[in-house]
Amino acid sequence: MLLDGIGKRYRIGGPWVLRDVRLELRPGRVVRIQGHNGSGKSTLLRVMAGIAEPSRGRVSGRPSTGYVPERFPSALPFTAGQYLRHHARMRGVPASQGTEWLERFGAAQFAGTAMKELSKGTSQKIAVTQALLGDPELLVLDEAWTGLDVAARDELAAVVRERARGGACVVFVDHDAARLADATDERWAVRDAGLVAASAPGARTAVDVTGVANTVSLATMLPEAEVSLDGKRIVVDAALSDEVLRRLLALGPEIHIVAVSQLSARIRGES
Repeated sequence: MLLDGIGKRYRIGGPWVLRDVRLELRPGRVVRIQGHNGSGKSTLLRVMAGIAEPSRGRVSGRPSTGYVPERFPSALPFTAGQYLRHHARMRGVPASQGTEWLERFGAAQFAGTAMKELSKGTSQKIAVTQALLGDPELLVLDEAWTGLDVAARDELAAVVRERARGGACVVFVDHDAARLADATDERWAVRDAGLVAASAPGARTAVDVTGVANTVSLATMLPEAEVSLDGKRIVVDAALSDEVLRRLLALGPEIHIVAVSQLSARIRGES
């Protein structure tokens, strides 16, 4: 599936939540989308899932899609089983698929329970189950692990790996930076309404500077960074590099950024 020049805003003349986003979602790939709260991650996922129409650009080659929204409407006039059977009929798959997924996520005993009476964790299992019906070729997960118990979180991670091995594309957002770190093929960040490549967890950026007058004050200003004894090199997690550059530039014209380079990921256990 190709997202080509996607722009999205929610009213005419309003701010662009997404602008000129281009991304190809390829079979068998696990894709992580990240960004700060309110950056537009959920909007992007809704466009991918076909829930929201872009204001500009086009989506082509959309495959069969399963989607877990950030907020699942659990107070529906169905039992869990009725809700899943309804979705199974719409997708032309046996109702038994819903039962099988409920069993796998440890929620089969709630099939006869009214949706409005389910706990948040069980509701989330229903949300995940409906997205998996019909073995979609594209699985879009917006904070799908939130509210799940440990066993269900592990099961969902296993399902993502299985779906990718089977040729599906999985796109996900999650607050846990380590989630599926070993299985993720691509990382993208929504930033300033655009989409940029993101660094893998553990990657570091080195910033070489001149004009530093006081190394001690610099280390105090950048507590998340490693500052060399002479104050001429600052090493920080790659995800924080933009913020560190912004702070350095704010120190004034006497600070000159000589070079910015990517370092290899920190070795586990390295001091």
